Amino acid sequence: MGQLVRQGQLQMNLVFAEPRLLALLVLIPFLAATPLWAAWTRQPASMRYAYNLLVGDQRRSWRLLMRGSLPVLRFLALILIILAVARPQIGEARQIVESEGIDIAVALDISGSMASLDFEPQNRLSAAKDMIREFIRRRENDRIGLVVFAQDAFIHSPPTIDHDVLGFLVNEIELAPDLGLADGTALGMGIATAANLLKDSPVESKVIVLLTDGVNTAGEVDPLTAAVAAGILDIKVHTIAMGKPGTVPVPRRTPAGNTISLEDSELDEKLLQRIAVSTGGQFFRAIDPADLERIYVEIDALERSQIEVRTIIRYQEMAKWLLAPALLLMVLELWLRNTIFRRLP
Repeated sequence: MGQLVRQGQLQMNLVFAEPRLLALLVLIPFLAATPLWAAWTRQPASMRYAYNLLVGDQRRSWRLLMRGSLPVLRFLALILIILAVARPQIGEARQIVESEGIDIAVALDISGSMASLDFEPQNRLSAAKDMIREFIRRRENDRIGLVVFAQDAFIHSPPTIDHDVLGFLVNEIELAPDLGLADGTALGMGIATAANLLKDSPVESKVIVLLTDGVNTAGEVDPLTAAVAAGILDIKVHTIAMGKPGTVPVPRRTPAGNTISLEDSELDEKLLQRIAVSTGGQFFRAIDPADLERIYVEIDALERSQIEVRTIIRYQEMAKWLLAPALLLMVLELWLRNTIFRRLP
């Protein structure tokens, strides 16, 4: 798997390419007041008084009153022009998430001993499946494959990024005796099959998570030999030893019906430790569901995807949307000034 690219949410914001030109807006009030002040101060007080007497009722004409508002159109146009030359832009920001995922193969022991009831209220297999589902949920950027093994090893799912399908396939995993498969624990075959899933992967980080509760009792491949081969392929193997030491309750089928017997829990911890160390991985011990929860959190922290977030911003110039109404306002002012509000000779 190469890079996984995802696009984040689109964000929009308004910016000005030339914000310093907005300072010109400060001049607008002064420009508006200047002609009014000049017109008022040009006339002597006596003439202003006489003008008021002469115009009389004309001052109350709506045309005369509205004519005084014509400069408003001019200054609105000027404001729009200043905003336009400041180059307003709508910025569209989109986050691009690029992640270099990790390819992971989970190798799960489905031998008959995984039915042991020491992970109350579940058996070992059910507890392991819960852990795998939660682990998959946390690894959204990674391809994950599944291998199951008893006397032999089988590919249950090739590495995939479709974690919904993967979760369904985890639910379908059953014990080897329930599937009519020969019982046993082929650790070497489980590691070799998982490594074969990952060997052609183009990503730098490749990991096998091996969950088992027993000792190597079957298979044609020695577990340490398989681990060395995985190490040569730059594949780390994390091993998880499941089960409480001593005697544990194990359900059995007998001619008289189903029964539960107490049996010794056999586990080759030293072998699992050597497998992990030889590949640069880690060994974990789980005796209850709380341990499994802690372990998947630790492995999740150990194997982190490389994620790069880039923000791409595209700007759209908005000046034309301001210049057009500014031009219309100026044309409107000229038309009104020379038609409806034209001065009488």
